Amino acid sequence: MTTSTPDLPRRRRQRFSLNRQQLVGLAWQILVVGIAVAIVGWLWSNALHNLSVRRISTGFAFLGREAGMPIADTWLAYSPKDPYVRAFIVGIVNTLRVAVIGIVLATAIGTLIGIARLSSNWLLSRLAAVYVELLRDIPLLLQLLFWYVLMQGLPAARAAWKPIEGVFLSNRGLVLPSVPIAEANLWVIAAVVAGLIALYVLRRHLMARQVADGKVRHLWPYALALLAGLPALVSWSLGASWTVTMPELRGFNFVGGLTLAPEYFALLIALVTYTSAFIAEIVRSGIQAIPRGQWDAAAALGLRRRFVLQRIVLPQALRVIIPPMTSQYLNLTKNSSLAVAVGYQDVVSIANTTLNQTGQAIEAIALIMMVFLTISLGISLFMNWYNARIALVER
Repeated sequence: MTTSTPDLPRRRRQRFSLNRQQLVGLAWQILVVGIAVAIVGWLWSNALHNLSVRRISTGFAFLGREAGMPIADTWLAYSPKDPYVRAFIVGIVNTLRVAVIGIVLATAIGTLIGIARLSSNWLLSRLAAVYVELLRDIPLLLQLLFWYVLMQGLPAARAAWKPIEGVFLSNRGLVLPSVPIAEANLWVIAAVVAGLIALYVLRRHLMARQVADGKVRHLWPYALALLAGLPALVSWSLGASWTVTMPELRGFNFVGGLTLAPEYFALLIALVTYTSAFIAEIVRSGIQAIPRGQWDAAAALGLRRRFVLQRIVLPQALRVIIPPMTSQYLNLTKNSSLAVAVGYQDVVSIANTTLNQTGQAIEAIALIMMVFLTISLGISLFMNWYNARIALVER
């Protein structure tokens, strides 16, 4: 008795066949890439030849040498005796100070202006329209110089404006009360961030369980423990000090508090006002992209206009708002390089000084490009992740 075994499937060889049009297209692509590589190689070899003729060394070894440049406005400890790499780190932090705070303020102001443009109040709507049309039609560099000249025209420190207690505005900048930031304070801030992340994960878990069994579970006890109890425990265990330091006028300047230099303050105002005008138009167009019928249906149900905007319209409008908003965040970050026009020492200004002192032009420009590329890619990745998270999922 014989048993028949099923025939095993034969392995078929995969044949890659290209027609004439595809072959021509592939050949052109190879040719273009080859030309591009040849041009880059020629430029690189030419640059190396010119540097060797002028006896200019190449490489990043200069980053370990003493910088010898003063940096007036910095949140990090710095001395002219520190190496160039420390100066670049200070410059990166100064750039992030402008970019991060500017993005937050521009988003808040732009959103309010965009909503105001759609207001039924004629005066409020017209004022918002004037704000948008005026600021986005004037070049950013002119606005930056305007605010810097305006800051220089403020009274001296002895005659500084004092809008509220502990806040001074003069030609030395804006002086605010501050809290000393020591290592213990940073750990408390890290505990707050960790609490926010844990609360977000816990909220999603509780919502999933509520959908599964229908039982309502309150989040506020967990929020109180994670956002108040945990930071308080860390602060008490590390002995963090939260004493508010009030600025005082001594001689011709202020002592204590947090001082926003006029260069930084002018740059921040110019970037925020300029970018917020574009964000306002993005928000306005995103809200108008939502069908009018949703407003009418909510009004028929007796819902308040503010509730409809917050809970119904804006969550849907975000799908239209987020992609162009990402471009504005990138523009604000890259426009911060105009800081050199008013003397604010960001990474571009420090790289320019390093270039003049060391002659390492290629390396200094490469560092600038790498810093802005890294920041821009980080912003793009985060915004793309958020955009994918809020996108509609088709079944």
